[in-house]
Amino acid sequence: MEHGFNWMSLIPGVAGFEHSATALLVVIALLTWATVARRQFATANDPVVPDGTITARNAVEMFVELFVVKVMKPVLGDNWRPYIPLYGTFFLFIFVSNLSGLLPGFGPPTSNFNVTLGLGITSFVMYNYYGFQKHGKAYLKHFMGPIWWLAVLMVPLELIDNFVRPASLALRLFGNMTGDHLVLDIFTRMTYLGIPVLFLMLGAFVSLIQAFVFTLLSMVYLSLATAGHDHHADDHHAGEHGTDEQAAHH
Repeated sequence: MEHGFNWMSLIPGVAGFEHSATALLVVIALLTWATVARRQFATANDPVVPDGTITARNAVEMFVELFVVKVMKPVLGDNWRPYIPLYGTFFLFIFVSNLSGLLPGFGPPTSNFNVTLGLGITSFVMYNYYGFQKHGKAYLKHFMGPIWWLAVLMVPLELIDNFVRPASLALRLFGNMTGDHLVLDIFTRMTYLGIPVLFLMLGAFVSLIQAFVFTLLSMVYLSLATAGHDHHADDHHAGEHGTDEQAAHH
């Protein structure tokens, strides 16, 4: 859903592709923020001591503390660091894209299905890539189920489940952001005093939640893809070993 007027439409040749232009603007804004923060880190006297005022560096540190450490680490476990660039970018891009729709004359890129489907496909490709990277050909065992003779049933179900995930992620984000900004647009047109402020706050909250949900589900898919195949078997053997030790002891 796009607003009646969009600043991006003033750019020659952009008409009809305002969502792509806005997405590019979001990318430029995030890269600018990252560049400034990196420069501030490099020139800081003591990187451990935060700046005394609100700076790009402080914003990065807050993001790392609240999202990377508090969310990524519990979901992905000890081997979470290699995935920071991808899933941190997912969250920031979606969140800022969502917020852009709250600005007059801008439509959120995430209310266009092409954008959300692209994000969903990227998530799908990357968690499968990381799965193959960690397990090699053994990654295919994920699709065969816990018992080999169930593979005939499990493989089709697992393939359907995996190929539905990009569309599920895309539709969830697209539907929620389209509905959120449609409601905001309707109430803004009804009155410009008081009530729109409440819906702007609600819109900002929805923007945060939808970015969080998309990224969290993507990390869960990654966690499933990179999980060990034999951990249940190891637990079983460990249990048997413990039982044998108890029996020997008695």
